[in-house]
Amino acid sequence: MGRTAASSDSPSDGGPPVADDGTDRRAAGSQSAGEANRSPAAHTRISGYFAAIVASLVVLVILIVFILENGQRAKVTFLGAHGHLPLGVALLLAAVIGGAVVAIAGVARILQLRRRTSRQNAPRRQHGASRPVVTPR
Repeated sequence: MGRTAASSDSPSDGGPPVADDGTDRRAAGSQSAGEANRSPAAHTRISGYFAAIVASLVVLVILIVFILENGQRAKVTFLGAHGHLPLGVALLLAAVIGGAVVAIAGVARILQLRRRTSRQNAPRRQHGASRPVVTPR
């Protein structure tokens, strides 16, 4: 019986565990399983932060260009307040306010679901079982 990618973790012929690329997984020595399978260019927290900073800088440059290209004055009236703002700033401000409204609605929904979940779990806690019992396999 030959080995397939699905059966590489537990071969049926009793041989050593073999990775999908054909290498012996025991050859990693003292490294943990996570370190043995990690490529040299693996994702780390620092690489994630770096990618986020680069993406944020790109968005910031795009916003600055947008504001500079839309510099003509626009009359703005909001809740009785009147004023004149550059068009790019007014549009950016409207987008930020719209995002804040969506975020507030999202937070309200999350809190509503948490309350519902805690109320549904409350009868279980009163009977002494705060978590379901999980048996190891």
